[in-house]
Amino acid sequence: MITMKSNNGSSNSEQASRNFTNLDELSRAIGTGLSLQQRRMSQEESVEAAEHLINFFGYNDRVIDNMLEPEDRDAFYTMEDIGVLQTEREETTLYDGREWRIHYWILNVSKIIELSKMRIVETRKDIDKESQIYDEIPDEYWNPT
Repeated sequence: MITMKSNNGSSNSEQASRNFTNLDELSRAIGTGLSLQQRRMSQEESVEAAEHLINFFGYNDRVIDNMLEPEDRDAFYTMEDIGVLQTEREETTLYDGREWRIHYWILNVSKIIELSKMRIVETRKDIDKESQIYDEIPDEYWNPT
C-alpha cells in the first residue's frame, strides 16, 4: 500500500505563479508520479527521463507536437498520465479558409512542484492467515493435467 505525505515547503502562490522547473525537481516529480501509479523507475532512470524531457523544452514551457518522433510522443503521453505534462490545441484559419490545428505539450509546473515535494511511504499489508493456506499447496496441484 502506498500513502502520500505532502512535504509542502512552498506556498500555493509560488506554485501558481512560477512557470519554470529544474532537472532535480522534474526527476523527483517523475519518480513520485510513477510510484503513485504503482510503476517503478530508479532514480537514475527518472533523471534520464527528466533530461530527455528538458531537452525538448529548453527554456520554454511548451513545445509543438509535430516536432516529436513516435517514441518521444509515447514518453510524453506517459508524462501526461502522471500530470507532469498537459496538452493544448490552437486553431487558426489559413488564407484559403481551411482550419489548421496546432497541438502543444505544456509543462505542468504546479503539478511538478506538488509531486516533487511529496514523499511516498510504502507499507506492507500483512497477509491474513486464511489466505496463507494456499502457499502450502504445491505448484503441481495448480497445473491442469
